[in-house]
Amino acid sequence: QVQLVESGGGLVQAGDSLRLSCAASRGTFSLYTMGWFRQAPGNQREFVAAISRSDGSTDYADSVKGRFTISRDNAKNTVYLQMNSLKPEDTAVYYCAAEKTPLILKMPGLYDYWGQGTQVTVSS
Repeated sequence: QVQLVESGGGLVQAGDSLRLSCAASRGTFSLYTMGWFRQAPGNQREFVAAISRSDGSTDYADSVKGRFTISRDNAKNTVYLQMNSLKPEDTAVYYCAAEKTPLILKMPGLYDYWGQGTQVTVSS
């Protein structure tokens, strides 16, 4: 089964950018649709972005459209989340997730595999 490790989180100021990475191992990465989710204290885990395994189609939460970009490099078994124009409300632990399906999935319960998360803190 695939294992996922996120990196790239940190403390930034509002308006700054960060790029998160999620490296996959022990699986055929190209068979998995990949998603990014986030969870702030006291909140449920919410969908941020996803990229399909098949044609690389993407989908985003309305709150991040135009600011975040998800991409994948199947040769490096890695999915990325480029986050621009960060806002304090983007502060959360960010998780990547994987599911062996060609579909874009937006519900966290539909993903079987998760990373440990990386903290993103945006100060005002």
